[in-house]
This record gives sequence, structure tokens and C-alpha cells, in this order.
Amino acid sequence: QVQLVESGGGLVQPGGSLRLSCAASGFTWDDYAIAWFRQAPGKEREGVACITSSDGSTYYKDSVQGRLTISRDNAKNTVYLQMNSLKPEDPAVYYCAASNRITSARAMGVLSIITGWYDAWGQGTQVTVSS
Repeated sequence: QVQLVESGGGLVQPGGSLRLSCAASGFTWDDYAIAWFRQAPGKEREGVACITSSDGSTYYKDSVQGRLTISRDNAKNTVYLQMNSLKPEDPAVYYCAASNRITSARAMGVLSIITGWYDAWGQGTQVTVSS
């Protein structure tokens, strides 16, 4: 049974940083892509970053490129999302998700951050940006 548990959310000032963690269990780590999504009140859930184990590649939503960095620690079965220079448009509940249908984030591009490709989801962690 795939299980994903997010942590690391909280309150941060504009321009500040946070690192989110996604601890995964219950599946063959190397077979899965992990992505981060976010959902603000009244908005649809959107993908922000994906990382695949097969080739180590990543893909980012354009608007977060350069500010958010996704990485994975294979020894700990954990994926991280380092968020820097947080902006007023960043507050949301952030979710991690797993998919065994995303073979390469780089090759699949924007498809790698489409919700429909993902079958397993964590419970989410709240990120608030406020002064």
C-alpha cells in the first residue's frame, strides 16, 4: 500500500524559505516518479515539480523555475521541495503524489505534473506566506 506523508509546512515571511518533505513507503521506490502539487482556496490543484528515479530528471512549472527545487534521497525514500524567495502567490496546501506511469520527468515535460497521472497522494501540508 502506497503511503505518502508530507511535512515541513508552516508560516514564513515573503522572501523566506521552507523545505517540505515527502516520506514514502509501500512501493518499489525506483519505479515511481514523485511530484509536488499545490492547491490554494478556490483554485484547482496544480503541479509544481516532478522528479523521476529512472533518470534523475526533473521538471518544473514555469512560474516556480529557479525558486523551487525538488530532490530525492533514495536512502531515506524521501523527496524534498526546497522553496526559496516565497511570494504571495505561493500559499497553498502542498501535496506530494506518486506515479509509476511517469518514466522521465524531462521527457514527459508538463505531463509529469498533471494530476491525472498520479494515483497515490499524501494528506498535504499547509504553507502560509505572510508578514
